[in-house]
Amino acid sequence: MTDNVFVWVEQTGGVADPIAWEVIGAARPVAAALGGTLTACVLGNGVDSLAQAAIQRGADMAILVNDASLASYRLEAYAASLVGLVQQHQPAIFLMGASNRGRELAPYVAARLGVGLAADCTEINADGGALVATRPALAGNVVAQITYPGPQRPHMATLRRRAFSPPVLDAGRSGQVIIADAALPEEAIITQVVESIAQVGTVNLASARVVVAGGRGVGGPEGFAPLRALADALGGALGASRATVDAGWIPYAYQIGQTGKTIQPDLYIAAGISGAIQHLAGMSTAKVIVAINKDPEAPIFKVATYGIVGDLFKIVPALTEAFRQVL
Repeated sequence: MTDNVFVWVEQTGGVADPIAWEVIGAARPVAAALGGTLTACVLGNGVDSLAQAAIQRGADMAILVNDASLASYRLEAYAASLVGLVQQHQPAIFLMGASNRGRELAPYVAARLGVGLAADCTEINADGGALVATRPALAGNVVAQITYPGPQRPHMATLRRRAFSPPVLDAGRSGQVIIADAALPEEAIITQVVESIAQVGTVNLASARVVVAGGRGVGGPEGFAPLRALADALGGALGASRATVDAGWIPYAYQIGQTGKTIQPDLYIAAGISGAIQHLAGMSTAKVIVAINKDPEAPIFKVATYGIVGDLFKIVPALTEAFRQVL
């Protein structure tokens, strides 16, 4: 066993997901506290440059698994390689981003290794060689501190997007890059990627710094038009409550909440959203929350930084025009 820390560098088409750098930023002080090495695990095809990029972002070294079988993310292939790397190098801690892929991959890897996993953490620390992870629970009403009893290692956790700051790029930073082989040959991977379809022209909801979301109060599909205009004026993303998705007013990709996306933007504007506990679970950790609702007793006002009681169809266009004049 070592006191080293592993992080997985998530990427698509050779471009790192920003959450990968956030995880490295969170892992750097933990590795320093343990007196260990911070190692970036880079898996993919044609991703050599990402290994050096991870070092420039704060990793001490990188393990590069460059293989055609890893060109597209597939659970079996990625998990097998990561499990093999962990078994070979025996890190004390293994961290991943709580992205869609990370939420699938991390528990699978943890189960294969027979270790525990703290999911969707907003803070991590090292205490006496062990990981201490903090995560919100029960729609953010409880903050749980997770420890790892017993000798099993690595201690694993996924880290919530935008809960940690990415380190500043240091182009002069250097470190060792170790080349490793993929764990599974192509013929042993039962999943095949037939087609990938990218959604173009929209802001990524999970990584957006500003989110404007609508609830049942928008009245129908057309009610999202003024919210989209406000989101565009702010350079932000459009979101929605589960009620509007269930009603068929907007696709599921926009849903925020316990059964949708968990977000942590700098600014969250909730228009016509009452504030059901399932929705609060997905957005209550936003830095600034502005609630717009006709009902002064709406639960959303209890978590709002600022509340506006009134007609969203008058307030939202007024805000849009005001922001267009100053931005």
